Amino acid sequence: MNGRASLLLGAVLTLAGVITIGAGALVAPAAGNSQGQAWTGMMGGNGMMGGNGMMGANGMMGGAWSGASSGPGPDASGFAAGTTTAPRLVRILATPVLRFSPDVVTVKAGETITFEVTTMGPTVHEFMLGPAADVAANKDGTPEITDIGMMQTKSLTYTFTGSGPFAFACHAAGHYEAGMKGTIVVQ
Repeated sequence: MNGRASLLLGAVLTLAGVITIGAGALVAPAAGNSQGQAWTGMMGGNGMMGGNGMMGANGMMGGAWSGASSGPGPDASGFAAGTTTAPRLVRILATPVLRFSPDVVTVKAGETITFEVTTMGPTVHEFMLGPAADVAANKDGTPEITDIGMMQTKSLTYTFTGSGPFAFACHAAGHYEAGMKGTIVVQ
């Protein structure tokens, strides 16, 4: 079986697993919506299969992942920069098509971020984070998470000090070369 067929099979099996798990999930109208027009359960508008979920227009299979962070970004009203005692959470998906979603993350200079990285397919990934030159070179000692298996989530906390630029990448065999990398924009 060639690589493309293996990736497709992995994506199909992942989808089948999500549907199987979701079959027993309770789907209910959004709070405060007596008309039941917006659904928030696993299969609804903001759930895994809906418009903002994994399979929807803004989801892993349809575009940008809407769950990129747990709060507003640096340009948004109500933004609170992460600190060493209360890091801001940013969620990253490692997709079956050898990409990170999102692949650009904006942080404030000096901010501390906890990255939660989840693999969404059968391929094992890693997540290396730090100065862009060190990440590109796969330099020993650069902070990283290794062996993130299918449907696993692992985390890495990092404080963005120094002038940058900063980046993240997966250096599993062939992944970086296929484009599995991202940029940190420091404001």
